[in-house]
Amino acid sequence: MMRVLCLGTGYVAQHLARALPGAEIFGTTRDAAKHAELRALGITPLSPEDLDFEGFTHILVSAGPGAGGDPFLTRYAQALPTANPVWVGYLSATSVYGDHQGAWVDEETPPAPTGPRGAQRLAAEQAWAATGLPLHIFRLAGIYGPGRSPLDRLRAGDARRIVKPGQYFSRIHVEDIVQVILASMRAPAPGLVINVADDDPAPPQDVITFAAGLLGVAPPPEEDFETAQMSAMARSFYDDNKRVTNARMKARLDLGLRHTDYREGLRALLAEGH
Repeated sequence: MMRVLCLGTGYVAQHLARALPGAEIFGTTRDAAKHAELRALGITPLSPEDLDFEGFTHILVSAGPGAGGDPFLTRYAQALPTANPVWVGYLSATSVYGDHQGAWVDEETPPAPTGPRGAQRLAAEQAWAATGLPLHIFRLAGIYGPGRSPLDRLRAGDARRIVKPGQYFSRIHVEDIVQVILASMRAPAPGLVINVADDDPAPPQDVITFAAGLLGVAPPPEEDFETAQMSAMARSFYDDNKRVTNARMKARLDLGLRHTDYREGLRALLAEGH
């Protein structure tokens, strides 16, 4: 039986649990209020302050790093040698590549993060690789899915169409992240780095316009990036402009995307009542 430990039990880990009905799944959380929710998904909640790594066949690392490094490596560097999993997956981000002025990047593109988030992700990748565990690195594009999509932002009234000419963002539906992780678990290949993105990087304002059309509402007005009122955090996401290829993901894991682009993904979400 698979015995899975999720270090961080957020959006992706919870969707993964739904796809592993026969496995024993444990997940860390500091929020006691989430315990009932996790148990309903078949996840046994654990405190991140008191972990034993022995006996787990698979470990998914989804907790984000901070300025002090990866929170679990910082605390458990001495305990990890007791672990003997067949598979470890680290959910990283395409921010490690930095800015390429709209050009395509693949897994052979040298990482060159432009901001602290990307630098922290890259440092965490390297730190997990140094553990000697059978590591698989998944560099995720922008995640969307049920409860977390442009459809939800439009309904909430907080969607914006910020226009920066020539800007591209890559994205990926959470269901496709899950199928990538499952395929990797079935055929471990330690050391593999994979970009997880769909087929169609697109300007963010185009995605909002399409989502508004699906809902039958007027899209929010376009706002020029240079003059738009935005937080420093929101503005920083536009520092990196690149298109992320998924060719290795498809070839090495022998899979096709369920949602090849944002149009298919958003149509499916709406059809499913999300």
